[in-house]
Amino acid sequence: MANEDGVIVIKDDTFEQTIASGVTLIDFWADWCMPCRMQAPIMQQLAGELGEKAAIGKMDVDSNPQTPSRFGITGIPTSILFKDGQEVRRFVGVQSKQTLAKALQEQL
Repeated sequence: MANEDGVIVIKDDTFEQTIASGVTLIDFWADWCMPCRMQAPIMQQLAGELGEKAAIGKMDVDSNPQTPSRFGITGIPTSILFKDGQEVRRFVGVQSKQTLAKALQEQL
């Protein structure tokens, strides 16, 4: 798993092991998506603040079509919060740092 500014770069083949245990927030995004570019620095801030307690990751939906399709992601950015491999919360559109941090804290 590559790491970019504290955010784990997730691919279809590393997805399952990434979410298997603990709390993981994954941002599904694409390079051409302007709202996704707005979400990226927020994810980096969360990774910097909560990286010890939770995994913060991102998945490029264009390069990794299997996982977004499996989860029915049709709009991006979509962020999904997982705990021990199970989806516990989903956010569609750009979310504030406070909203995501609160959701993460509730699962820790």
